[in-house]
Amino acid sequence: MTTNQSTAPAPGPIAQRSTQDWQSADAAHFLHPFTDHQGLAARGARIITRADNIYLWDSDGHKVLDAMSGLWCVNVGYGQRSLVDAATRQLQQLPFYNAFFQTATTPAIELAELLAEVSPPQFSRVFFGGSGSEGNDTVVRMVRRYWDILGQPQRQVIISRRNAYHGSTMAGASLGGMSGMHAQGGLPIPGIVHIEQPCWRELGQGMSKDEFGLVAARWLEDRILELGAHNVAAFIGEPVQGAGGVIIPPATYWPEIQRICDQYGVLVVSDEVICGFGRTGAWFGCETFGFRPDLMTFAKGVTSGYVPLGGVMVGDRIARVLIEQGGEFAHGYTYSGHPVACAVGVANIRLIQQLGLVQHVHDDVGPYLAQRYAELAGHPLVGQAETCGLMGALQLVNGKSRDGLGTDFDPALEVGMLCRGHCFREGVIMRAVGDRMIIAPPLVITRAQIDEMVALIRRCLDLTLADLQARGWLS
Repeated sequence: MTTNQSTAPAPGPIAQRSTQDWQSADAAHFLHPFTDHQGLAARGARIITRADNIYLWDSDGHKVLDAMSGLWCVNVGYGQRSLVDAATRQLQQLPFYNAFFQTATTPAIELAELLAEVSPPQFSRVFFGGSGSEGNDTVVRMVRRYWDILGQPQRQVIISRRNAYHGSTMAGASLGGMSGMHAQGGLPIPGIVHIEQPCWRELGQGMSKDEFGLVAARWLEDRILELGAHNVAAFIGEPVQGAGGVIIPPATYWPEIQRICDQYGVLVVSDEVICGFGRTGAWFGCETFGFRPDLMTFAKGVTSGYVPLGGVMVGDRIARVLIEQGGEFAHGYTYSGHPVACAVGVANIRLIQQLGLVQHVHDDVGPYLAQRYAELAGHPLVGQAETCGLMGALQLVNGKSRDGLGTDFDPALEVGMLCRGHCFREGVIMRAVGDRMIIAPPLVITRAQIDEMVALIRRCLDLTLADLQARGWLS
């Protein structure tokens, strides 16, 4: 399989400025997302200058295997010429026009058609935005408008989960269930509530995973009954909780969620920002886990991160009501259906199809990653190794226990961050969510590159273990 048509430039100096110069300018002018800026200024930012296939290079020429696909998004890998060419052509022909005032552009229409083609059969329409956060803001507006049109305006409440991530706008961060985000800005906004996440390791001890999946799903039913079904508009969830630490639900969880929502007439929203476009081994994560959402939020993998784009796939049940009974839907963005972003989205989906990347994940590299990751479970620091398609998580533990899951470290030690530091220095990007080390490599990764990645991860685990032993932090 040919997986890359490189456009990456040859290595060389970047604008004749040193790494220190770039770091100084960064500290003086650039406010980063989710960052302690005082701490960053003291260390200096990592300056990434180029990329190709699944690799990055920094301003000092250090090569790094990107096991996080940028930020869960560079599904087709870096340097794909067809995407660059699509953007260039569209910039030359029509760099921008809006979708307001009864106007459309051809790339937006073409991408909408293509998204309907690859989505589950209940979806034939799309509402475009610029990101997953905007998509989830749209979800809040859309589900409440839907129930209002149907004469049930009291159905305002949207139920989400603790430790979920649905963006960082006011509505997106409210839908998400991360306490650190809620503590800043008086969140969540009214009408959004949360139930526990389906994390078997944390909450399911004493039960099989399948038993726990049913128990966890029924927490939703309990909350619906507590609130009154006549007040509940929708339930939103990621098929696999990504930023929460790659929390993979038991197989019984999502079908039971679907049954409960059907029983009480509650809309189901699948946040596919991370799981969509092949990440789980299907076009969308809801297909992997066997449920039928009414709305799907997407972003990231729709353009493989080459340009910003997001939106919501709108199920026919909702679309018919909005179109036939709703009049004007007073919602939208300047960049809804941006022609350059949509042109890249079309090229990206066509490339995924051409390269057979969904099948590549499902049949080949997904199972191979699961096999190689299972080997890491034998490491003294690893209490649990899990994968789903091309997503994976390693739980770092302070010694093994009889159940094989191990004892957690004191969070104050920040062992995950210690391990992440070794990863960067050794040439592989992993993300630390507490003491859970997670990956989501580009879908174009090969078996040989998985071997390379796993070898690097094992070395970083060994270095972390040696550090912990030297510091006396192991039980």
